[in-house]
Amino acid sequence: MLKEFKQFALKGNMIELAVGIIIGGAFNSIVRSLVDDIVMPFLSIFTKDINFSDLFIALNGEHYETLALAKDDGAATINYGLFLSGVLNFLIMAFVVFLLVKWLNKFKKPDIASEPTTKKCPHCISEINVNATKCPHCTADITE
Repeated sequence: MLKEFKQFALKGNMIELAVGIIIGGAFNSIVRSLVDDIVMPFLSIFTKDINFSDLFIALNGEHYETLALAKDDGAATINYGLFLSGVLNFLIMAFVVFLLVKWLNKFKKPDIASEPTTKKCPHCISEINVNATKCPHCTADITE
């Protein structure tokens, strides 16, 4: 059983997946920093310094100035500001991944279509060499 697990774990696809997950985690921290440290402060210019983390509804009916005060009081809250921030993180992450994949595809060499090496015999529909003048299967003359 251990031998089978070792064969499974060392397959190329699984190792590539593990590397992808590790790089994805690092990439997530970069995008989170981009959102928290660059985009959100820039958006605050247009939103009149609204702190998205303080957009919430206290379910106990009381009004709190900040989410931290509501949590300290033990109030259940609907944190729609944090949700909006999470949605914005996702949209920026998706857009950055889209741009990254688009940029990487520019470096990818296009597949060169190779010339066909076989063709179909018009009489017996067998695969024959593209330069053949006589079909080796039905012995018909090939005029194409």
